Amino acid sequence: MWDVKQDVQDSVEQERDDITDLTTNPAIKDAGGIIAFVGKGVEFNGTITYSGTVRIDGYLNGEIHTDGILLVGENAVIQAKITAGTIICKGKITGDIVAKERVKLCDPAVVSGSVKTPVLSVEDGVLFNGDLEMVRAARALPREIPAREVGVIAQPELKRANG
Repeated sequence: MWDVKQDVQDSVEQERDDITDLTTNPAIKDAGGIIAFVGKGVEFNGTITYSGTVRIDGYLNGEIHTDGILLVGENAVIQAKITAGTIICKGKITGDIVAKERVKLCDPAVVSGSVKTPVLSVEDGVLFNGDLEMVRAARALPREIPAREVGVIAQPELKRANG
């Protein structure tokens, strides 16, 4: 017999495990935890701009701009131009992605569009269709080293045989 109550409970526990998996990431802890959550079944059209960490499990159509972290849950469907510091995705993204730090695509993610990032991680089972541009991460330039005079090695004079 089909146990609806057990199926709902299993589904809730799986969602809790998914959230725990994403939120125990050290990068997310360092960012101060999740500051906003767009839940499953929520539809949003427009532009989101934020600092910190946001998790999306619903439907979003528009743009996302942040220097922080974007978590895309397994049930999320995003059709957007995304600019972020770090993106961790288990859901579906259609659109262009620019990440300043990294993009991590976790099974069963589906990404269609261009990705520009210095670091890309892709698990087995992910579907990626699009262009990829790997760029070097911005880093501090080395301190200038003062120029020194280069010594000349003295050469012994060659004695000619006069003959």
